[in-house]
Amino acid sequence: MLIAFSVAPSGTGRADGSVHDAVAAAVRVVRASGLPHRTTSMFTELEGEWDEVMGVVKQAVDAVQPYGSRVSLVLKADIRPGYTGEMTGKLERLENELAADSDHPTP
Repeated sequence: MLIAFSVAPSGTGRADGSVHDAVAAAVRVVRASGLPHRTTSMFTELEGEWDEVMGVVKQAVDAVQPYGSRVSLVLKADIRPGYTGEMTGKLERLENELAADSDHPTP
C-alpha cells in the first residue's frame, strides 16, 4: 500500500504557529522505519504492507503528541495488493504518458 499523510499538533501555544519541530519528530520516525518514503512540504509518502505502514503512522502521531494539546492527521491511501515500487512507478508512468504527448500533439 502507498499512503500520503500529514500529522501536526495544534494547541502548541506558539505565537508564530510553526510546527516544524513536531513535524521533524514525525519524519524521524518515518526515516527510522526503513520503509520507502518521500517527504515534501505538505505530506510524507510511505510504502509497505498495511500493518507496517499503519504502525509507522501511529508512531508518528505518538511522536507529535507532546508538542500540543491535540494532533491532526490527514491520510490518503492507495491499497493495491500485489504491487510494490508504486511510489516511483506511478510517477514513471505519468512521465511516460506526458512524453508521449510530445509525439502526438493535441489539435
